[in-house]
Amino acid sequence: MPSLTYEARRGQLLTYFDRTAVEAWTRLTSDAPVGRIRATVRAGRDRMRATLLDWLPNDLRGRRVLDAGCGTGALALAAAGRGAEVVAIDLSPTLIELARERSAEQPGAGRIEFLTGDLLDPALGRFDHVVAMDSLIHYRADDMVQVVAGLAARTTRSLAFTFAPRTPALTLMHAVGRLFPRGDRAPAIEPVGEGALLKRLAKAPALAGWRSCQSQRITSGFYLSHAVALLPR
Repeated sequence: MPSLTYEARRGQLLTYFDRTAVEAWTRLTSDAPVGRIRATVRAGRDRMRATLLDWLPNDLRGRRVLDAGCGTGALALAAAGRGAEVVAIDLSPTLIELARERSAEQPGAGRIEFLTGDLLDPALGRFDHVVAMDSLIHYRADDMVQVVAGLAARTTRSLAFTFAPRTPALTLMHAVGRLFPRGDRAPAIEPVGEGALLKRLAKAPALAGWRSCQSQRITSGFYLSHAVALLPR
């Protein structure tokens, strides 16, 4: 089961994404003009999304995909466009409603079920592929491994997620971020060393049947994230 740390952090994330930063995230995930710093974040997120989609099959017909922490639904829509049946879940009811509005008239939108709730909810069922883009970066390493293990237990073909790599550049970004007004700050990102995280994943009993197969770091100005894909052994 998730730890209390996981539960407490979920509450902070819900407050931030559903109330504090709704307008900022609405603009960031659209074509609306944004400032220089947020433009680098937008570009980085676009590159990361493209990377994670590249790791999925081009033909997803007959496959069930979980977009775990879907935000405004861009990755879910792309997966549905390849024929997947997608469950897109996020903690924020406001972001989910925005995702529904944006996808309403897009090809493949009818194959997406947008839900508000916990990405570890067992009621979501089983999936062929799971993608968690930047939805685990606010959790400590132990909690992250627990979440990945929980998702893997309901996944049959592939599981991809991102984490915030521990680097001097990210430390500097955090220092600069503290200069922003308090209301604009996101909940703290939890940097994790790549090697240490991979060792934790390899040692987790619940992940004994999985192996790391792909790894990619994306850096774009104030965006820094690292993706890992796991496959069954």
